[in-house]
Amino acid sequence: MTYLPVDGEGRVDPAAVKGSITDETILVSIMHANNEIGTIEPIEAIGRMTRERGILLHTDAVQSVGKIPVDVRSLQADLLSLSGHKINGPKGVGALYVREGVEISPVLTEGHEEKGRRGGTENVLAVAGLGRACELAGGDLKSRTKELKRLRDLLQAKLVDQFPGLRVNGHGECRLPHVLSVSFRGLLAEEIVQALDREGVDVSAGSACTSSLVSLRRSACRLKKPMER
Repeated sequence: MTYLPVDGEGRVDPAAVKGSITDETILVSIMHANNEIGTIEPIEAIGRMTRERGILLHTDAVQSVGKIPVDVRSLQADLLSLSGHKINGPKGVGALYVREGVEISPVLTEGHEEKGRRGGTENVLAVAGLGRACELAGGDLKSRTKELKRLRDLLQAKLVDQFPGLRVNGHGECRLPHVLSVSFRGLLAEEIVQALDREGVDVSAGSACTSSLVSLRRSACRLKKPMER
């Protein structure tokens, strides 16, 4: 397994992907857009490259589906995953697009459901909810994307005006319309979150996926301080 770095804006370099491919490479997996800084990855360029080499491409589009246009054919994706809760659908349900002709092996076996791809009874209500959420998300995608971008840019402009040393994280242009990540020089993220929370403003210092790590760091600090004294 090969892990590729990203640049200062959170993007994977297609040339780095090309240079890392060997005769043993069978799959390239890169997220479509980053959930914390909003950077959109150059999946189309990478997809053309992997298709030419006969290598499967999977992209995690959980954060981008329902926010920007996502076309598996344009992306040259063989596999694409998405989640219901990111588009106001039920939690605990998602979907995996599999291009026709691509064979996958089941992780949960002993059942013939999903054409043998996954054993077990499907959560039909959640699946129906996901389908409806996709319909609603696609119905007004263009206008919602435009409004989200307007609000994001308005917030960014006001922050930059008030805090000259502020840094906007992520790519300047190739980023999601609903994500704004900024850094304040010399200030701790957790202290900013707590101060804004007291004022009734909801922000995050990271994704929900890493919230447990923050709790562990806090516990470690509490344990460490008495020893330092």
